[in-house]
Amino acid sequence: MKQIGIWMDKKEAYVVSVSQGETTMHTVPSELEFFNPKGGSRSKTRWGPQQVVHDSRYTERETHQLHTYYDRLADELRDADAIVLFGPAGTNSDFKKRLDAEYPAIGDRVRDVRTADSMTSNQVKALVREYFQN
Repeated sequence: MKQIGIWMDKKEAYVVSVSQGETTMHTVPSELEFFNPKGGSRSKTRWGPQQVVHDSRYTERETHQLHTYYDRLADELRDADAIVLFGPAGTNSDFKKRLDAEYPAIGDRVRDVRTADSMTSNQVKALVREYFQN
């Protein structure tokens, strides 16, 4: 029985596999660009028009990059029997929603979605091992 735990945020994911008492871990980078839109300018004339930065372009681009990241993680989970997702913020729950929508067979194998703060790689391994022992 192959059990996989993933600690994830928007930067990277630690994929921990527990199979027959052996624990392996590898990192999947998100390759997400972090945008800091700047700009917008004012006209030289008084009460003139303004140029506005269109944030929707940046958020749409980030959404597409997140979906690519989630799809790569879903490929890692194809042969898992049990899955648990950990992570700060809402990235892990967004990933669960993506699995339920696009990969329902994998989404059904997710046992739990939990929040967890930033951790070292050894702490992530211990967290996943401890979860599946109970």
